[in-house]
Amino acid sequence: MSDKQIVLSTASSQEEARKIAQALVERRHAACVNIVPGVESIYWWEGKVEKAAEHLLVIKTTASSFDRVQATIKELHSYTVPECVAIEIKQGSESYLSWIGESVVAD
Repeated sequence: MSDKQIVLSTASSQEEARKIAQALVERRHAACVNIVPGVESIYWWEGKVEKAAEHLLVIKTTASSFDRVQATIKELHSYTVPECVAIEIKQGSESYLSWIGESVVAD
């Protein structure tokens, strides 16, 4: 069991995804952010089904930094309701999980 998390978010453009990723890493809220381009999202919004091309952000962080990650995403995101969901990392390479912990600055 660890206190590490993967936080998922999507962005409307490569530029927006990079801006959010850069801020998260520079502010030491995340150890790493992967940007996966070419994600097609189909979702319910304002009473109808919508489709959008998006970029997926895979954010490696700690549970104690989730609120700061979420605040940064809200600050820099163009969406009214940006995705920000955390998945607990239950197991992983001990050295990789340690690196995440060392890279993220605690409150």
